[in-house]
Amino acid sequence: MADAPNPPADAAPDAPSPKTQAEFFLRAAEKVRTKFPDTPGCYLFQDQAGRVLYVGKAKNLRARAGSYFLKAAAEDSRTAQLVTEAYDIDFLECDSEVDALLTEARLVKDVQPKFNRDLRDDKTFPYLQITTHEDFPRVEITREPRSSGVKLYGPFANVGQLRGALQVLQRVFQFRTCSLDIEDGDERWRWFRPCLLASIRQCTAPCNLRISKEEYRKDVQRLRQFLDGNRRKLLKEMEAEMQEAAKLLRFEQAARLRDELKMLESIGDRGDLDKHEQPEVFYQDPKKGLAGLRKVLKLAETPRTIEGVDIAHLQGSETVASLVQFIDGLPFKPGYRRFRIREVAGVDDYASMHEVVSRRFKRLDDEGAMQPDILLIDGGKGQLGKALQAFDALKIAPPLVLSLAKKEELIYVMGRDQPLRLSRHAYALRLLQYVRDEAHRSAQHYHHLLRRKRTLGE
Repeated sequence: MADAPNPPADAAPDAPSPKTQAEFFLRAAEKVRTKFPDTPGCYLFQDQAGRVLYVGKAKNLRARAGSYFLKAAAEDSRTAQLVTEAYDIDFLECDSEVDALLTEARLVKDVQPKFNRDLRDDKTFPYLQITTHEDFPRVEITREPRSSGVKLYGPFANVGQLRGALQVLQRVFQFRTCSLDIEDGDERWRWFRPCLLASIRQCTAPCNLRISKEEYRKDVQRLRQFLDGNRRKLLKEMEAEMQEAAKLLRFEQAARLRDELKMLESIGDRGDLDKHEQPEVFYQDPKKGLAGLRKVLKLAETPRTIEGVDIAHLQGSETVASLVQFIDGLPFKPGYRRFRIREVAGVDDYASMHEVVSRRFKRLDDEGAMQPDILLIDGGKGQLGKALQAFDALKIAPPLVLSLAKKEELIYVMGRDQPLRLSRHAYALRLLQYVRDEAHRSAQHYHHLLRRKRTLGE
């Protein structure tokens, strides 16, 4: 996309004079301090001609915009030129951080501000893509958007925050993010096993024909209205539709609309991207990793859900554990769990692993919830054996259980005597390493939180 054309010679200069610049600092800093709210939204820097120079988003508008008027901002190469050319600053308040992320993308696309060049160069930034040609449209994040048959939103600067926003919205609209080719009326899908997202009510499972084509498309249309910024209109339409369903005694439909309305109205409460933001992994291709696992493990189907477990010690005494969840090769943070080891005295990784696996899968069994396709244990053959003993004790059939040993990166597989040794560049190994490392990071983070509480008495 080309930059805006140069202004005519008699137009107002881009950069204010030194005196004007000093006045801008004082005026703008006071405006931010007294007029900007401490709520989510977008802030806009403008030049003397009123042209938008830069659009940014913030969880707290007053704090984020105010940071530009500190000494460090004037000296930072990333913001110095912007601050020099700016003449005024304004804001648009948003209902949540998710709304702010979407509003920022719309404004950058429409206005094309000079200093949002990171979204205007030749790099491939992520888009939110909704298919329009399928019976049950899918919603996905892509860096290679299609030229037809899709509705695109973006580009976005931060793919991790975009993934977080997608997870928040999926709780409300329950759309699918898988790559299955589902055709309406094909009865074979009635025997298909839905993934974990259906169990936790984040997908209406069209893959199992649990929702009609018409109702599913209504949900996707509501999502598109929200993404287009028509939230208030959407709420009114859903309220009217809910009342109409109740009048016609369609109580199940009315109840579902009621639940969607409640979640949509409270999206600010659940829209904190810090809790949902997902890391970007540039060396890892999730689809190739999953396809590689299917091949090397000789699986009948491509796995969709992987859980990873790791153990950590708190100052050599208290033991904790983390469980991370990956869906379609990417972290799914709402599925993360933390454990304090309660039944093991001292430091015993084997016994701790036995306890964590027992507690996790007993709960899944008690709740009738789905198991993951793969359970990955951080460790070698010994840790794998302890995990399998936990299933034996519970009399529960295990999923496919693997362990990944550090250093040599050998993959131990339940039911096999010899470990697998894959190329260090294999996509399957990289995906397992990603799960293992994320479990380790999560366990260490929990460890540090507890240590801080112990040290500071928090």
